Amino acid sequence: MSVPASGLHPLRPVTGTYAEVWAALRTWWDDPDGPVVVRTSGSSGAPKDVALSHAALSASASASLDRLGGAGRWVLDLPVATVAGLQVLVRSLLGGTEPVVVGARSEERAGFARGTRAYTSLVPTQLYRHDRAGTLGSLAGFDAVLVGGAPTELSLLDRARAAGVRVVTTYGMTETSGGCVYDGLGLDGVAVRVAADGRIHLAGPMLFDGYAGDEAATAAVLREGWLCTRDLGRLDDEGRLVVTGRADDMVLSGGVSVHLTTVEGAIRTHPTVAEAAAVAVDDREWGQRVVAVVVPRGAAATLAELRDHVASTVPRSWAPRELVVVDALPRLAGHKLDRLSLSRLASEGAPNQR
Repeated sequence: MSVPASGLHPLRPVTGTYAEVWAALRTWWDDPDGPVVVRTSGSSGAPKDVALSHAALSASASASLDRLGGAGRWVLDLPVATVAGLQVLVRSLLGGTEPVVVGARSEERAGFARGTRAYTSLVPTQLYRHDRAGTLGSLAGFDAVLVGGAPTELSLLDRARAAGVRVVTTYGMTETSGGCVYDGLGLDGVAVRVAADGRIHLAGPMLFDGYAGDEAATAAVLREGWLCTRDLGRLDDEGRLVVTGRADDMVLSGGVSVHLTTVEGAIRTHPTVAEAAAVAVDDREWGQRVVAVVVPRGAAATLAELRDHVASTVPRSWAPRELVVVDALPRLAGHKLDRLSLSRLASEGAPNQR
């Protein structure tokens, strides 16, 4: 299907303030004149313009509300130019409510949930920050807190739930109109399968129309009604999807296949680590070497300590061979990690490289 390239329109691509996007979306919702276009973050490559039809956005939002237990008031704590932020607006439209924007008057935010269901949507980074600040309990009043967009540590989810937070983990992407798998199970109408190569395939009415102005890129991922993602996964004994990483996160270091997502998760469990990323850079000896980029919690661990910690759960050959300590990880809109900047940082090193 040919999708027109984006032009000068507030929803093609989605951009502007919350008020501008909310007003444009409400007008478009009643009289759609083509797809909404959401530009991806380009965290690991060039951004793409994803065309989402009224039918796709509506199907996604309706299925989400059905799974959560019905319409409610939403707190918007994500950029509206991202699909997760946009879907907060769409779900609000369907439910006949107006979102409460973070930063609104405190008395309005405190009282909005009285007498109605309440929801919000976060990325794992925001949940981590609540955990570090000791404010997880402030999320306990929501009927559901959707968390997606990146892997979330199981220990963090456990702490959030212990604090009374009703966390719902979501999996999806801009091309699926946002999260379409909740707590491992596809929303109504969503089909999930894992191909022979381990890649996750998704199908259903929430799929995008294509990449605006790029038929070749569209054809590369949309095949016979299925979206062929770059994510790897498996279905457990209960049929729940377990996302294990990305196909392009697998690197060869010293002839050994290393899964960067797994290494990253192992690094984050060290008690001195607040945030972390694992990246691979070219190396004459190893082919590619794994570098840990870490934001410390207090005094930073040494490289040797981190290697020992990682090796306690995965093969030692997977452990990082270099450590870069930073004050903050580079991020894009929507709090996603900027993988290209991380790779440059790891290649160039830093003043406090250890």
